[in-house]
Amino acid sequence: MLPKNSHERICQYIAKESGALVVSVGYRLAPEHKYPAAYQDCLSATQHFLQHLGHYGVDPARVAVCGDSAGGNLAAAVSQSLAGSSHLPRLRAQILIYPGLQALDFNLPSYQQNQGVPLLSRERAVFYSLQYVQGDASNLEEVLEGSHIPPDMRLKYGRWVNPDNIPEEFKVRGYKPHKPCEFKPGVFEKVKRISEPTLCPLFAEDTIIQQLPESFILTCEYD
Repeated sequence: MLPKNSHERICQYIAKESGALVVSVGYRLAPEHKYPAAYQDCLSATQHFLQHLGHYGVDPARVAVCGDSAGGNLAAAVSQSLAGSSHLPRLRAQILIYPGLQALDFNLPSYQQNQGVPLLSRERAVFYSLQYVQGDASNLEEVLEGSHIPPDMRLKYGRWVNPDNIPEEFKVRGYKPHKPCEFKPGVFEKVKRISEPTLCPLFAEDTIIQQLPESFILTCEYD
């Protein structure tokens, strides 16, 4: 959605104000490069950095990963992949700024309430997710309505992606419980990798979550 240098100034600002070394990864972009290209680039860059901290004069005990939106998704995926690693320094923290963490349900309260809010509408969120997963936006309507998820997967991940987990005060405005449409196996075949935690970090097993570093998660409500 944005050019590779879109975050250059904010990275410079963070480096200047914090006195920290900031590495901004120019990962490959969809749709030319589908998942897992961006994830692999970020993981490789982080591993290389952790292996050469002395060269950069960085304290091994003070390394964090950070990203916003799609970058927050990638930071979370990298953090999970490195959790429990015995041959690399442990990450000190993960900073996830309005991260994209799941592509199972686009009918949750916030999606319904803010479906027409720019810059990222509900439909555009699905559009970009599909570009990343499969390289095009076909099956957009099916994913919007929820027919891309088999019943057993919906049941398995329901404990994480469930409106019942949200306080009632956040469901007063503009929300109606959504009943998924009939499951369409053909659509699932095209997007089935959404169950992979490196694509949707929210679905990581508890054994991984328990090993994660200290986390800061920011939500701006309308993203």
